[in-house]
Amino acid sequence: MSGDQRRRRVGIVGYGHLGQYLVKRLQDDGLRHGLELAFVWNRDARKLVGIVPEELQLGKLTDFLERRADVIIEVAHPCIVQDHGESFLKAADFMVGSPTALADLDTELKLRKAAREAGHTLYIPSGALWGGQDIQRLDDGGLLQALTVTMVKHPSSFRVGGHLGELAKGAQQERVVLYDGPVRRLCPLAPNNVNTMAAACMAAPSLGFDGVKGCLIADPNLPDYHVVEIDATGQGGFSVSTKRKNPAACGAVTGAATFAAFWSSLLVCQGHGGRVYLC
Repeated sequence: MSGDQRRRRVGIVGYGHLGQYLVKRLQDDGLRHGLELAFVWNRDARKLVGIVPEELQLGKLTDFLERRADVIIEVAHPCIVQDHGESFLKAADFMVGSPTALADLDTELKLRKAAREAGHTLYIPSGALWGGQDIQRLDDGGLLQALTVTMVKHPSSFRVGGHLGELAKGAQQERVVLYDGPVRRLCPLAPNNVNTMAAACMAAPSLGFDGVKGCLIADPNLPDYHVVEIDATGQGGFSVSTKRKNPAACGAVTGAATFAAFWSSLLVCQGHGGRVYLC
């Protein structure tokens, strides 16, 4: 970075595994990429004590304006996106780490409008979505006809309740299909487990959350990785299928490769004002 360029200030909302990873990467490698940490917020502020410098800790999320962040990254919970996303976008670019929040149509429309009116960007990180930008280009060209995302994980990796939780608990000997249908109905049932599907819906707005199909499978024979399969169909007999195996500890919600993917997404978070951008 040349000396006369101002560093982009990054706010991190959430200090779980992914938030911790991003904070450390910013502290270790941020300056050479023209980035610096503006603040870190966590619902339980005690988790930051002795680890994050006190001057970087944000006590009240509503005080985020004081830190003059250029981009704010949510890696906490969908409710943060729904409750604060609009305010974030009025002041900064906003990367949504929990895009399942956008399955709520009012939230999606509100954030799209806020980005457009403020000239800021609503970033959707690709995460575990392999080929997301190719899907976006196909959709932009009016050529995408169908899209299915299948996610397969060990039963212990799911954070779901209700009937999905009971189904997951029952998958001890053989794989069980927990859900197969439109992604919109699945997101509120498994908000922590299907962000990849939600990202696919944002990459393909012509289909959206109602048109993109999601299939969620619990497989007891996958103790150390997650599988994401993408099946896209276009005009004239075009089709493409991909299968991604993401190493993950047994019981982990997020696969190992997804951490690095988030960092890569952050590095391209500039110059896309007033729109939704898959990164």
